[in-house]
Amino acid sequence: MTLAGAALALVDPELASRAQFGWSISVHIVFASLSVGLAPFIAYFTYKEISTGEERFTRLRAFWTKVFALGFVLGTVTGIPLSFQFGTNFAAFSEFSGQLIGGPLAFETFMAFFLEAIFLGVLLFGRERVSDRAYLGSSILVALGAWLSAFWIIVVNAWMQTPQGYELVEKGGMTVVEMTDPMTAFFTPRLAWMYVHMTNAALLSVSLLIAGVAAYFVWASEDSAPWKHALRVSVVVLAVTSVFQVIHGDMYTRHIVDTQPMKFAAMEAAYQTQQGAPLHLVAFPRNLQDVFDPRAEELWSISIPYMASMLASMGDPEAVVHGLEEFDIESPPVAVVFWSFRTMVTLGFWFIALGLWGVYRYRRDTLVDRGWHLKLLMASAPLGFVGVVFGWYVAEIGRQPWTVQDLQLTSDAVSPALTGTEAALSLSAFVVLYLVMIAGFLAGVKWLLEDELDRVTAGSPESLAEPVADADTVSSTTDNGGDDA
Repeated sequence: MTLAGAALALVDPELASRAQFGWSISVHIVFASLSVGLAPFIAYFTYKEISTGEERFTRLRAFWTKVFALGFVLGTVTGIPLSFQFGTNFAAFSEFSGQLIGGPLAFETFMAFFLEAIFLGVLLFGRERVSDRAYLGSSILVALGAWLSAFWIIVVNAWMQTPQGYELVEKGGMTVVEMTDPMTAFFTPRLAWMYVHMTNAALLSVSLLIAGVAAYFVWASEDSAPWKHALRVSVVVLAVTSVFQVIHGDMYTRHIVDTQPMKFAAMEAAYQTQQGAPLHLVAFPRNLQDVFDPRAEELWSISIPYMASMLASMGDPEAVVHGLEEFDIESPPVAVVFWSFRTMVTLGFWFIALGLWGVYRYRRDTLVDRGWHLKLLMASAPLGFVGVVFGWYVAEIGRQPWTVQDLQLTSDAVSPALTGTEAALSLSAFVVLYLVMIAGFLAGVKWLLEDELDRVTAGSPESLAEPVADADTVSSTTDNGGDDA
C-alpha cells in the first residue's frame, strides 16, 4: 500500500461522511433558499407586468427568472446527491428511519419538484405562447412548487429534531422506526417553527440580494426605472422580514429550550446549570489545549448578566438554564454552535439596520441617491445566504451527537461497510465537483449582470422611462420644473 493509500485508510468514515453531507447541504441550501425567496418576487413582477403593461416590470421579470432558472438547475444538481448519500454514507440511518423519511421525500419530488420544473419552462419560454392569465398562473405555481418543496424537506428534518408518531420495532434483527400516526409524525412540534423561520430567511436573503443588485444598477444610472422600483420594493421587504425574523427567532429559541435543552446549552456555551445565567456575547477558552474540548469550562467572556435566563424563559431573570454537565452524552462541538449562532444573530441585526435605513431614505425620497447606503447594500447582497448557512449549522450541528434526537446516534447512522478510503475519496470528489458548479453559477450570474448593465448604461428609452402613475406624480413633476422626481 502506498503512503497516500495508507493515509486515506486512516480517515474516520463517520467524520468524512459528516463533512461530505455538511459541505453538500451548505451549498445546496443556498440554491434552495434562492428558489424559495425569489419565486414570490417573480410572481409579483409578472403580475405588475401583465396588469400595467410597463416595460420596467418585463425587464425585472425576465432578469430574475433567468437567475431563478440558474439557481433551480444548480439546486437540483446539488440536491439529488443528498438523497444518494443516505444510501452510500448513511445506510444505517436509512434502514432505521426509512419509513418516516421516505414518504415526505417522495412527496417533495412528485408534488413539488415536478410542479416547479414544468411551470418554470412556461416562464422561460412561454411568454409569447400562452395567455397572460396562464403565464401569471405559471409564476404562481412555480412559487407554490418551491414552497411545497421546502415544506416536505423540513417535514423530514423537523421529525429528526423532535420525533413522534412512531414506535420502535424489531425487523430482521435490527431495531427500526415504524410509523404509527402519519399526521403526528409529519406535523411535529418543530415543523411550524422551522418552516416559518426558514421561508422568511429565504425571503429576507433574496430581498437583500435584489436590493444589492438594484443598488448596483441604480448607482450606474439613477434614472433606471426598473431598478429604482426593484430597490424600493426590496428594501421594504427587507425591513419587514428582518424585524420579523428576529422576533420569531426569539420565540423559536424558547421552543428549543423546551425540546432540545442540550442544543441551547451549546448555543450559549452553558457548561454548568445555573439560575440567572448570563448571555455570553463572546467567549474563548482560557487554555489553548481546551480549544477543541467541548466541555472546557474555563472561559474568558464578555457577558450580559441574567440575559440567557431571560432569553430562555420569556423574561424571567432567575430562570434555570440547564448546562452541558447534566447530559450523560457527548456534547455538540460547542465552539461551532456558539459562534454560528452569534454570527446569525449579528447578521440579523445588521439586516434590520439596512432595511429600516432604506425605508427611512425611501420616505425622504433619497433612496436612489448615491451614498453609503447603496454601497452597503451592494456589499451585503450575499450576506443573507451566509446567515442561512450559519442558522442551518446551529440547527444541525447543535443536534449532535444525534442523527434522530434521542433515538439514533450519528455514529450508529453511518454505513457500516464504508471504509475510510471510500469516504475520503467521496468527500474529495464532492468538494471539487461542487466548487466547479459554484463557479459555473457565478459565471452565469456575472454574464447576466454585465448584459443588464449594458442596457442600463445605454440609456434606451425603455430603461429610462418611468411612467407617470397618477395626478400626484404629475403635480410633483410640474413643481420640480419638469425634472423626474
